[in-house]
Amino acid sequence: MDKFLISDGKGIVKFYGYKKCSTCIKAEKFLRDAGVVYEFIDIIQKPPSSDELAAVAENANLALNKLFNTTGIQYRELKIKEKLPDLTELETLDMLASNGRLIRRPLITDGKRATVGFKEDQLNKIWCC
Repeated sequence: MDKFLISDGKGIVKFYGYKKCSTCIKAEKFLRDAGVVYEFIDIIQKPPSSDELAAVAENANLALNKLFNTTGIQYRELKIKEKLPDLTELETLDMLASNGRLIRRPLITDGKRATVGFKEDQLNKIWCC
């Protein structure tokens, strides 16, 4: 079920996740229990664009390499760790945008604020107050 919210006038909260991901399941439960309404987007089927990812990194105050799902099979198979030092920012963003399995989940944004991964205190601070 898709849910929408205009969050503090900042925009619709988008929850990029994967329904079979245990971390995403925990984050969804946390947000639901806190009354946060969001639009669920399957990160594998429809990964965020390069521009969205750049905004998320900036809004979450994260380096681009922190957007990678470093525990994922494809991250290891594609030897991303070895490639990252030689990639430009644009190449890094394009790589992430082209393959949702490479992106750390969940990725939650309303265009002004963003969180990546599940840390209960961080979700509470950013999305529940």
